[in-house]
Amino acid sequence: MSVALNHTIVHAQDRDASAAFLTEILGLPAPTAFGPFLAVQLSNGVTMDFLASDERPASQHYAFLVSETEFDDIMGRIRARKLRYWADPAQRREGELNTNDGGRGAYFEDPNGHLLEIITRPYGGL
Repeated sequence: MSVALNHTIVHAQDRDASAAFLTEILGLPAPTAFGPFLAVQLSNGVTMDFLASDERPASQHYAFLVSETEFDDIMGRIRARKLRYWADPAQRREGELNTNDGGRGAYFEDPNGHLLEIITRPYGGL
């Protein structure tokens, strides 16, 4: 049996702004419309389908495994936008990166308050 995540729905007050933010920060292709969704295609075949919500959604956490070069590029875009970032999910170590499992990682928020994470190594040495 093979089980793989295919897509997830991301609720957002402004789906267009949130989908654009993710694609711009991560350096991904522009989102595509699919019914009421704006789909952001990730390199592993998973899509993040942004759906408009009348209310501010509860904050969710999304982690992205990236290469060292992609990490540097993403951090460059985060810093260029003067976005706040943290080394930890509790958001106590602002302006720092973590070095968990021998890689690098950072957390930052999207326009809806979802906590996004970029890491260069999977946690747990996987």
